[in-house]
Amino acid sequence: MLRWFVVTCYFRHLQHIFKKAGIEVTSENKREIDRVIHDIAGVEYKSYPAAWRKVKNRIAENEEDFISELKKTLIRNV
Repeated sequence: MLRWFVVTCYFRHLQHIFKKAGIEVTSENKREIDRVIHDIAGVEYKSYPAAWRKVKNRIAENEEDFISELKKTLIRNV
């Protein structure tokens, strides 16, 4: 149960990113989106604090690049 709380909190902070990327997060795709975010961050899946730190840094450095990579990776994984 704690894992889903972490994912929910993590995703709550990324809502503006998902909106800009045109990504609708559903219960069916949430896990896949989470895996893709971990891959983009270069962090082992389920390492939420490490992934969140890297994602925040990537967004701060270049938000549009992060959004573009997220969209491309999700399209490949669908």
